[in-house]
This record gives sequence, C-alpha cells and structure tokens, in this order.
Amino acid sequence: MRFTDGFWQLREGVSALYAREAHDIDVRDDALVVSAPTKVIETRGDTLNRPVLTVTLTAPLAGIIGVLIEHHIGGLPHEGFDLPGIGDDSASPTIVIDATGGAITSGDLTARVRHGAGWSLSFESGGHVLASSDESSIAMIDVDPSVALDGQLEDQLRRHRGGGAQRYMHQQLSLGVGELVYGLGERFGPLVKNGQSIETWNADGGTSSEQAYKNVPFYVTNRGYGVLVDHPGHVSFEVGSENVERVQFAVAGERLQYYVIAGTGQREVLERYTALTGRPALPPAWSFGTWLSTSFTTDYDEKTVTGFIDGFAERDLPLSVFHFDCFWMREFNWCDFEWDPRVFPDPEGMLHRLHSRGLKVSVWVNPYIGQRSPLFEEARSAGHLLRRRDGTVWQWDMWQAGMAIVDFTNPDARRWYQEKLRRLTAQGVDTFKTDFGERVPLDVVWHDGSAPEGMHNRFAQLYNEAVFEVLQERGEGDAVVFARSATVGGHRFPVHWGGDSASTFVSMAETLRGGLSLAFGAFGFWSHDIGGFEGTPDPAVFKRWTAFGFLSSHSRFHGSRSYRVPWAFDDEAVEVTRVFSQLKMRLMPYLYAAGKESARSGVPVMRPMPLAFPDDPAAAYLDRQYMLGADLLVAPVFTADGDVEFYLPAGGWTHLLTGERVTGGGWRRERHGFTSLPLYVRDGAVLPLSAHADRPDADWLKGLELRIFGDPDDATIVVDNPAGDSAEYSVVKDETGYSASTQSSDAFSIAIATGPATAASHGKARITR
Repeated sequence: MRFTDGFWQLREGVSALYAREAHDIDVRDDALVVSAPTKVIETRGDTLNRPVLTVTLTAPLAGIIGVLIEHHIGGLPHEGFDLPGIGDDSASPTIVIDATGGAITSGDLTARVRHGAGWSLSFESGGHVLASSDESSIAMIDVDPSVALDGQLEDQLRRHRGGGAQRYMHQQLSLGVGELVYGLGERFGPLVKNGQSIETWNADGGTSSEQAYKNVPFYVTNRGYGVLVDHPGHVSFEVGSENVERVQFAVAGERLQYYVIAGTGQREVLERYTALTGRPALPPAWSFGTWLSTSFTTDYDEKTVTGFIDGFAERDLPLSVFHFDCFWMREFNWCDFEWDPRVFPDPEGMLHRLHSRGLKVSVWVNPYIGQRSPLFEEARSAGHLLRRRDGTVWQWDMWQAGMAIVDFTNPDARRWYQEKLRRLTAQGVDTFKTDFGERVPLDVVWHDGSAPEGMHNRFAQLYNEAVFEVLQERGEGDAVVFARSATVGGHRFPVHWGGDSASTFVSMAETLRGGLSLAFGAFGFWSHDIGGFEGTPDPAVFKRWTAFGFLSSHSRFHGSRSYRVPWAFDDEAVEVTRVFSQLKMRLMPYLYAAGKESARSGVPVMRPMPLAFPDDPAAAYLDRQYMLGADLLVAPVFTADGDVEFYLPAGGWTHLLTGERVTGGGWRRERHGFTSLPLYVRDGAVLPLSAHADRPDADWLKGLELRIFGDPDDATIVVDNPAGDSAEYSVVKDETGYSASTQSSDAFSIAIATGPATAASHGKARITR
C-alpha cells in the first residue's frame, strides 16, 4: 500500500504525521518508553493540540527487541499472534538513559534512540547497525475516502471498516546496499522480495498468482536480522518498492507492534524466531513415505483403492499412506464426517484391510459444514457456527451449497469438531488433510469477540491446531496433518503443501519458489502435488515432478480430475517412481535427522540456497535449487529434454546417483534422463543410508550403511530409529583409510563413495565394535 507520490510528496488525499523527535525517554517495567511528538517541540506552545506517538521498546527474549508504536492507547487490547516464547523469563534487558538518548539491550541486540530531533531509532549488533528508523519513517497516516488505494483487497477492507477517512500506522526500516529480503510466507514470485509489494492476507488464489495460502508477516535479510510484524490481520509491505531505500509495513488503526530478531546469520535468526513463535513438531517417520491420493473429482470406491495399492505392490513401488479426498463423504454433505455408504458400505472393515497391508490412512476434511449435512442443524442450534452481526448464521454457496463455518474461537465448537474427528480416528483414520481455511468473511461476529479482520489469517491457526491436538492424543510424535493454509505459528503443526498448481513445468517452478519462500518462515516440512493439481500433466512433466517430489520432505501424488498413479502415464514413469521413491527410503536416516534438527532449531529440511550458503553472493538469488538437509544439493529439472542449469558452490561434490566427482564454485549445465537429476553430496559428508528401500519407518540400524564423501576428518554420526532407540557411530581417518566403530549390536557397513548410492561400492574401510 503506497501513500506517497514519488520521494517528495504525499498522494492527494493522504496526510501524514511523523515521529519528529524523542522528546522524553523513560524506563517503565523493563521497557524503554519514548514520547515522540509529531512536531519538533521548540516552545511550550508546541505541546498543545499536537498528537504524540508513544514508542515502547521491550525485550521478550535474548536477541529480540519488540517495538510498539501507538497513538491513542485507550483502545481495545492488542490482538497479536500466539507467541509462546513471550512467557520465557530468559530475557534480562539492560536499559541505559543518558544525555544522548536511551538504549535497551537484549542479548547481542541493542535498540538505541537518540534524544531530540530528528527521529532516530537504530538496531545494532556486533558493532554494526542492522537497520534504522530515521526521519519520516514512523507515521500516522489518514487517507481520504476518495483516494483509491492500491488493490481490490484494501478497497474491500475499507468498506468493511465503515468507509470514511481511514487511519494507518506505518514503519519504515532501512535497506543497506546489497541487502536482500526473504520470506513473508508462501509467495510464488521471485525468492528475493526486493521491489515487491506484498499483502499478507490468506486467499485461495492458486500458485500462479500474487495471493498466498500461507501469509507470514515475517521477513529475514542477508544482514543478520529478521522482522516479525505482530498483526494477524492485513499487513501491507513495500519492500524497497515505494521507497527503494526502505522496507515499509503498514497496518490499519492506531497501533503497530513488531519485533526485530538479530542473529549471526539467517539460521540463528530462525532459531530465535521459533523460540518466540514455537518450534516445529517432528512428524512421524511413516509420514515421510509415499502418499497416494484418490485425487479430487475422480470416481473411486474400495475396489479402485485396492487396485491402486495392488498396482504399487506389483511394481515394487513403496507406499506408506493412502489418502481419500473429498468424495469419501457424500456430495453436498461436506462435512458430515461420514463415509458415503453408496461406495464405502464397510468403512471399518476397509480401514482394517488397509492397515493389514502396512498402510496409514488419511482423509480430507475442511472447517465448513454444508447446509445439507446432517450436522448443520446440530451445530447451528448449539451455537457452533460463525454468525453475522444480526445473529443469523453466516452462509454462502461457494464450495458447498449453503455452507457455514465452524467458529473455533468458541471452546465448545472446537470440542464438538474434535469429537467428530475422534470418531474417525477410532475407526482407524491416521491423519487428516486440513484443506481450505482461507475464505474467512469479515461481516461476522466471533464468539470470543475477536476483530473480524484480525481473525481472517488466524483462523487457519485455530483450525489446524484443533485437528493436530486430536492426533497428538495417540502418543508423542505420531501427529501429522496435511495443511494448506497457515500464518505465524503454523509451522508448529506440519505438514503443509503448496496448494493448487497447474500441471506444467512453469507451475512446477513456481511451486518450488513458494516452498522456499515459506521455508524462511521456519516451515520445516513441506510438500506439493506431484504432477500438478489442475489438468493432467504430460508424461515428461509427471516424471520430472516425481523426481522433485521424492526429494522434498514429504511426497504426495494428487490431482484434480485425473488419477496420479504412475502407470497411467507410461512405463518409464513407473521406473522413475521406483528409482526415486526407493532412494528416499534409503535416505530416511539422513532425512529424519534433518527433521529432528528442524524441530530443535526451526531450520527447514528443504533449505533455500541463501540460507545454506550465506557467505556466497552467487547463492543469493537462486530459487530453482535447494539443499535437502545439510549435505544434499537438489536441482529439479524443469524441461522435457533434461537440460538444466544450476550453481554448485565452492568445494568438492559427488553426484549421488552416478558417483561422478566434480569441483564447485560456478555454474554447471547438464542434461539428465528421467531417472536422474543434479543431486550432489558435498565433500565431508558421512551419509547414513538405510538398507530398507521399501518403507520409511524400518529399523534403520539393521544393515545401515555409512557412505563417506570426499576426504572428511573424523566424524560422529548419531542415527535415531523411528522406534526411539539410537546408535552412535565414530568414523576415524588414519593412514590406511577409514574405520568406524559403534556400541550397537546391529551389523552395519562403511563405504567410501566411489560409485552410485544404489551400489555397494566399498573402498578402504574397517568396522570395529
């Protein structure tokens, strides 16, 4: 949202009052409180008839400083995100006030306010200024109703607020030379956000639009800090766009709260961000396996499902989860949480038969209750449905005829919805695909009194949390959902998938960009519809997408109007599925370790190149490749002929599938067949590989292979089994080669990587116990 006409002028119909000076600086309850008049106070008369902005600086956690900018402070309490770290007592700020101004220090981050005019607030760490708020950067802005602001969304929100002049608060933070901005949720445009206008408002817009299913008003830069805007409603960002020297974020109203999070690099910023917002949960090992869906509008019954499962088994294709999409329930009944008896007359028996084949079962749900659902009247009479201001149930006909929305701010409604899910888990359902959650209306009254605008994005959090809680009841570490919508904190309830993509190479690339952008918000586990959702991919798209899909943290075949079983495309698609699904099963000890690291620190399993290589300027803009964990570089192929161009950072690398060794430090052009792609292991890695290529949750310690790449020094590798036991392996280098030892009683092998990962190519190695 832009308020200016070039650098010098405001747009016609826009007026702005800026924080002009730090007139008074006080200490109140471990906070630094600044009175910032909107005019430089030269005489006592200047204090009259003059708005003053109050800027309060706090230190919720070490390395994090909160900034609250307020005009009138007597409004309703601030509705922010659920930030579990706020209650942590680890922060002990140091506050100093002297003749030059005031400073508050939290860990290695200091916020410094200069006394007097003009306004100056800086954030410093390690002797460097990370970002600053200078003259004309903090503003209270009034916009005449005649002014056409940017975009349909803001016009809609202004109508909701009642028309008339609109008030906004904005903050601008400096952008240094060469400073790049990443994150702000799942965004399908360029990975680097500089030059973009971004509106954080959850919407069902598909992957080829500027809208996003997962809006996270948090960004991180390549200068060692991040910024979280603690506002669950609409936040408008201008990232070096309105003012090319600054990042601007603006919200409606008279209050703006944000946090600056420092770190020695982007990794530490994410660690501190998740200390504030909560760590990701670790999904169960079985969820890393192959998910096969019925697809959306296809016809299916138990015979269809059994045929797909038999087809996977007959072709030696690993399969872990079978997903029933929308039409497991009867049409127009979504949601009634009842199996359609016309096609699934014996759901308990069917679920038992699927479990007997070693499969987990997922079913589709959403937070809506259609008017034809037998549950509609039950929910309406109990007050569980979202209501309009006149007390009637909010309904519309998009998606489901006469559908209403469950009001998750009502504890009774939340429990009611959870009870419906518990009936399904009692039948044998293992997990839920939590679809939708973006189309949340404004002309409503929430049970807990939440502001409708603030609940629009937060609704996804309450919805997914309610479902996740039900799955957690089965035991620690066994909960996983497959969610589409999210906001700040949504990373605590994995897994998320990329939404509705087209079945094209272009859409495959934009899907990856969305996932990498989301990763900067600490979403550690991510998936996408292999082959694309809309339309039917041609065999080349399907095969290339399959390789990409199995080199993501989670892998699901899903489509809209056509099945996604690989033999529906060609025989080679079956082979591609076999190669990469079995490879992923062998990589499970490595991937699970990356998942545990994500749960500990917030660093995602799929790591954008700027996050993995912060000191390599050539990695800064890369958005067609990524690191899978710490040691595997993946460059998906986006062409039918297999031509791919990618960047290999400095150092030695070994192609995992061929054993070819190359030296990095530049761009490479390669051509790959459908059963290959650029998949390189960095020198120094010791890769633990499972002997089991058929399932993700096998006993990895039995027959484990430790594959050594390059010429590493001594290393210690810990492998955690899905069952909870673990083993530590010590790899030692001496003049004769490498040896490995462990206290585990299970047999294992050690190999020097001189051939493909699928081969038992052993160099000089010794095994001891």
